[in-house]
Amino acid sequence: MYTCVPHSVFFQFPKLNSPKIFSSSGSSHMDLRVCAVSSSANQASNNLLAAPIFLPEGPWKLIPGGVTAALGFKAAGIYGGLRAKGEKPDLALVTCDVDATSAGVFTTNMVAAAPVLYCKRALDISETARAVLINAGQANAATGDAGYQDVIECSKNLAELLKINPEEVLVESTGVIGQRIKKEALLNSLPKLVSLLSSSVYWADSAAVAITTTDLVSKSVAIACQIGGANVRVGGMAKGSGMIHPNMATMLGVITTDALVASDVWRKMVQVAVNRSFNQITVDGDTSTNDTVIALASGLSGSTYISSINSYEANQLQACLDVVMQGLAKSIAWDGEGATCLIEIKVLGANSEAEAAKIARSVASSSLVKAAVYGRDPNWGRIAAAAGYAGIPFDQNKLRVQLGNIVLMNNGEPQSFDRTAASNYLRKAGEIHGTVKIQISVGDGPGHGQAWGCDLSYDYVKINAEYTT
Repeated sequence: MYTCVPHSVFFQFPKLNSPKIFSSSGSSHMDLRVCAVSSSANQASNNLLAAPIFLPEGPWKLIPGGVTAALGFKAAGIYGGLRAKGEKPDLALVTCDVDATSAGVFTTNMVAAAPVLYCKRALDISETARAVLINAGQANAATGDAGYQDVIECSKNLAELLKINPEEVLVESTGVIGQRIKKEALLNSLPKLVSLLSSSVYWADSAAVAITTTDLVSKSVAIACQIGGANVRVGGMAKGSGMIHPNMATMLGVITTDALVASDVWRKMVQVAVNRSFNQITVDGDTSTNDTVIALASGLSGSTYISSINSYEANQLQACLDVVMQGLAKSIAWDGEGATCLIEIKVLGANSEAEAAKIARSVASSSLVKAAVYGRDPNWGRIAAAAGYAGIPFDQNKLRVQLGNIVLMNNGEPQSFDRTAASNYLRKAGEIHGTVKIQISVGDGPGHGQAWGCDLSYDYVKINAEYTT
C-alpha cells in the first residue's frame, strides 16, 4: 500500500512487538511510499523538488530534518559559483557540534577522485570528524597531485573558520571528471557557508539540493526510533542519477545519527548498510570515480553505548541505518537519468543473503531487462537469463519469476498468463513514475536479498551524449 505525506508531517508507523522487526532486509515488509514534498518557499530558494522516499514498515517514524534531524548536526547549502551554469546551490556543508564517530565507504574505481583519496587518509588518521564539505560542478577526479592539493587547501581553510583540526574535515565532490575544483570560488564562499549553518529543515534541504548534478529531485530522509530506551534519530541526504552501479553505486551521501556507538562497531554497521542499499542499485552499469558515503554519529541522544556488533541495541541501530540508506538508494534509482519507473528486484530461496543479493543485482543491472520494462514488454526470459548468469548455482527447475502479482514462470517452466495485463502493469507504473516489482525464487534456502534499478529509455542516451556540451 502506498501513500504520500508532506515532508513536514510526522508519520507514525504501526507498532510491532516481535524482535524480528529489527531485520530491515527482510522480504516480508510491505513498502510504504512516502513522498517528501518541499514547501513552495523552499522550492523557490532551492530550485528542486524532493524525491519520493520509499520506506518499509517498522518501529520507526518519519521525521523532518534530513541530515540535521539528529542532535548536534547543522547544515547549509549555497550557490558558490562552481556550477557551469545556473544558480542552483552547489556548495554544501554538514557539521557536528562534537567529535562525531566517523565511517566512510568509497568507490572501488582505480581512478579514484582526489577527495576520495583524502577522506580515506583522514579516516585512517582519526576515528572522529566534525565536518563534511561537498561541492558540485567539478569531480576533481583524474586531476593528479594538483587536485589533491586543492582538497588539502579547501579543508584547511574550512578548519580555520570552524576552529577545528584539518583532519576533522572530510570532503566530497561531484561533477565533470578531469576538472579541478573552482578553488577560488569555493574558498571565497566558505565564510558565508559557515555563517548560515543551521539545524533547520530549510538549510538541510538546501544542502541536499547543493550536492545534486543531473538529479531531477533532491534526496533527503530522517527517522526516529527507540534504541536502548532513548529516542534516536538517523538521517541522511544523497545525490545520484547517472553513472549508477554497485561498488559503489555512483553517488554521494552523508548519514548522521545521535546514537552512541563505538568506532569499530559503527564502521562495520555502515559497511553492512551500504552493501544492503547503495551497493544494490544500478542505472547504467557505470561505476564512478567519486562515490562516497560518510556517516557520523554524535552520541548526543543519551542512548545506551553500543560497544558490540552482536548486541540487541546494535541490531536496532543497524535496522534504522539500513532503512535510511535503502530509502535514499531507492530514490536514486527512481531518479535514474531518463527513467520512467523504479524497478525493485526481490530474490528468495538462495543459500545466503549475499547470494540472493548478487542474483538480484544481476537482474537489476541487465540492460535487456531495463529495456523490456521501458518497452512495457513482460519478457520473463530476460529476467531468468540475468538470474542465471549471476554466477550463483541454483536448480533451474525451482526457478520462479513473478511480475507484480502475475506469475510468469514457475518450477522452471513458463506459465500461461495474460500478456495484456502484464504489459498494462508495466505501462501504468511508467505513467505515474511508480514501481515495477519483480520477485524471483531460486530454491528453498533461507537467503533473501533486494536490488533496485530503473528502466532504460531513449532519454538516457540523450542526457549522457550531451553531458559536457
